[in-house]
Amino acid sequence: MIVKDGFEFSFDENACKHCGGKCCTGQSGYVFVSKDEIQKISEFLKLDEAEFGRLFLRKVGLKYSFKEYKFKEGYACVFFDGKKCSIYELRPQQCRSFPFWEYFKKHKEELKNECIGVCF
Repeated sequence: MIVKDGFEFSFDENACKHCGGKCCTGQSGYVFVSKDEIQKISEFLKLDEAEFGRLFLRKVGLKYSFKEYKFKEGYACVFFDGKKCSIYELRPQQCRSFPFWEYFKKHKEELKNECIGVCF
């Protein structure tokens, strides 16, 4: 069980095995990725960064986010394979920090619907 100061819930990361990727799917949004993360994932996929960017990234202001694709009633991260994250070990910090986002401090019901691993 993972706990983090300032949050009124804990997180059982083992629940991810049974979830079906609810945090990777749903409404359209952004999964921001740093230059360092782009480099590591590109190397893992054996692609140069330009090709990786063309295939998997979209520019959002001065940042880069993973592309999405239509999935069921919403969208999914380009690295969601329908069951799990295909780059889980190299997922960006934004994904690693889930569900401990400031947003969820005030939106607990939304978090309960999105994450089966959260315990209040």
